[in-house]
Amino acid sequence: MTRSVAAMVASGLPAWHARDWFGSAAQAAEANKRVAANDKLNVGVIGVGPRPRRSNDLYNEAKRAQHVQFTAVCDVDGLHRDFAVDQYNKDKFKVKGYSDFREVTASPDVDALIIAIPDHWHAIVAIDALKHGKDVYCEKPLTLTIEEALALKKVVKETGKVLQTGSQQRCEMGGKFRLATELVRSGRIGKIEKIECRIGDNPLSGPIKAIDPPKELNWDMWLGPAPKVAYRQDGGKTNCHYEFRWWYEYSGGKMTDWGAHHIDIAQWMVGMDGSGPVGVEVLEATKPYDKGDGYNCHQHFKILYTYADGTKVEVSHGAGSTADGLVDAKGEQRKDKGGKPISGVNGGENGLLVIGDKGKIFVSRGLLLASDKAILSEPLKEDLKLYPTRPTNHMGNFLDCIKTRETPICGVEVGAGSVIVCHLGTIALRTGKKLKWDPKTSRFDDEQANGMISRPRRGDWKIS
Repeated sequence: MTRSVAAMVASGLPAWHARDWFGSAAQAAEANKRVAANDKLNVGVIGVGPRPRRSNDLYNEAKRAQHVQFTAVCDVDGLHRDFAVDQYNKDKFKVKGYSDFREVTASPDVDALIIAIPDHWHAIVAIDALKHGKDVYCEKPLTLTIEEALALKKVVKETGKVLQTGSQQRCEMGGKFRLATELVRSGRIGKIEKIECRIGDNPLSGPIKAIDPPKELNWDMWLGPAPKVAYRQDGGKTNCHYEFRWWYEYSGGKMTDWGAHHIDIAQWMVGMDGSGPVGVEVLEATKPYDKGDGYNCHQHFKILYTYADGTKVEVSHGAGSTADGLVDAKGEQRKDKGGKPISGVNGGENGLLVIGDKGKIFVSRGLLLASDKAILSEPLKEDLKLYPTRPTNHMGNFLDCIKTRETPICGVEVGAGSVIVCHLGTIALRTGKKLKWDPKTSRFDDEQANGMISRPRRGDWKIS
């Protein structure tokens, strides 16, 4: 622990925060050792296979808990399914492979589920699992539509089951995002004037040729509720595994990819978990590709959200402001690979820049900087109780809440609230309109936009 604290301090984080963070991590590790053998938890994973699959990271985190046993894996791609069965069995777990998620959600051999599948399936599978009495860890973005987010909130309330949204920045990355949120909420930089979320641009593909899907892939089942279309692949470009993110039919591009992370933190910072802004508008956007045979998310964009108290949150591909003179908790500027000091951050750097009337904070997965050393270095005078505990592992928090039946740090109210804000941005982009939004009634002031709160679903894949 002493070495770990020293490493965090050397990276520019405050010593007081490093001690608190590693103290919490040590307590969690000790508690895990005390789990009784009869407290075994049988876990299934839906959406598996070789990298890049987020489920591999979640699996590696969950299997560290002594009471976790994996019993089932499921994927519509036979290659992925077979890979996972072999992978888990080598780790001494006796798992069965499935191709239909409904067999897993109904299985008496599964107590909890990890869902790491394409976004257009999240709500359907999660709701089915909850109704079958399973606790659920669902990857972000929690849903494809606003309607699905509202439905998930309803089902969690009705079933009383535990749902954790995979927005791990609230726990992990050395606690940088939680610390930044505590500093902002404590008034260290004064009244918030604007938060800039820089989330990266969407890739372009041009036309991708239609080909027969791989024989191991059940393409119709992969599409599920989405429109029936041809399978497309040309090199690494496709409308299937991983690259589905850049198609509005299955996801929301960077607005729901990195946006689900950084917008979630912005919501936390302004104290609007479970709620949201009252207005959204497009400040700039490039025309998306619209031929139907390639990635169709807007490459460049800048969205502005306005909250009821006047706070502004700007989300862009990387068109933020330059912030010079930022330093870490030691008062030092960060350095480039050659050791040369860098004054601050440019407008394209991934992360959140929080601008207050008394200072600035920039936070990313690798950095925590401020306009003055004292903003970071001076310990907080009080615990703001952003969450009852200080989890340092997101999966660990989920597993703890299964035992205690408490609400996870990113439960359904938080996860649904944050993803709804993401969806407000994609709807503004796709309509090109300046929109008013009522977070209490979940309605726009525009009928075209209200028509995009939900989407038609193919076949029997409905949300009640």
